[in-house]
Amino acid sequence: MSTLYIVATPIGNMQDFSPRAVEVLKSVDYIACEDTRTSGHLLQRFQIDKPTFSFHQHNEHRKVGHLMNILDAQQDVALISDAGMPGISDPGFLAVRAAQNGNHTVSVIPGPDAATTAVVASGLPCDRYIFEGFLPHKKGRQKRLGQLAEEELTIIIYESPNRLLKLLGELEEHFEAERLAAVARELTKKFEEVVRGTISELKTEFESRDSIKGEIVVIVSGKGYSE
Repeated sequence: MSTLYIVATPIGNMQDFSPRAVEVLKSVDYIACEDTRTSGHLLQRFQIDKPTFSFHQHNEHRKVGHLMNILDAQQDVALISDAGMPGISDPGFLAVRAAQNGNHTVSVIPGPDAATTAVVASGLPCDRYIFEGFLPHKKGRQKRLGQLAEEELTIIIYESPNRLLKLLGELEEHFEAERLAAVARELTKKFEEVVRGTISELKTEFESRDSIKGEIVVIVSGKGYSE
């Protein structure tokens, strides 16, 4: 029986790539990549020389058939994203479902994940939380923000650096401006930063900056939480 491996990759620091992950990638017949160019740098660094093909949000419905053909031919495939765990705000769910429905083995190789790294670093409660990922850009965005404002659990939101100020402004509008939150940026990298404060304070802080760079995770405390 062939195996689909779901392999987590570093979110920044290459030393976080586990020996087991490297061993698996060296052992499979094919590697499905969110972006073959981005993954090419990682594979080259760890001397992994295997055939690759793209598997991303714009082609996963089409490429899942190709992936299944490989598994059906009794060959193993590893799926990796540009950073972090495939399936978490990245392609992966369709591949796992198809492999399981096809009676193939699915094995997850754990590793770095921006969501859990950020929520632990935030200093906000992380025993229970809601992972929201990326909010809708347009349709349904304001409605979802209104729903999240009523949640009593810590909330994890992904955002791009060029949209952070917009998000903080929306949070200030829909949530209490004094609600505690944190912005995690460049996690595990040289300029890693976790800025903590009220939503209003965070908005003021990042408005004062000339530029905002790096992958962003915003952590917001649940309704009613206080210290």
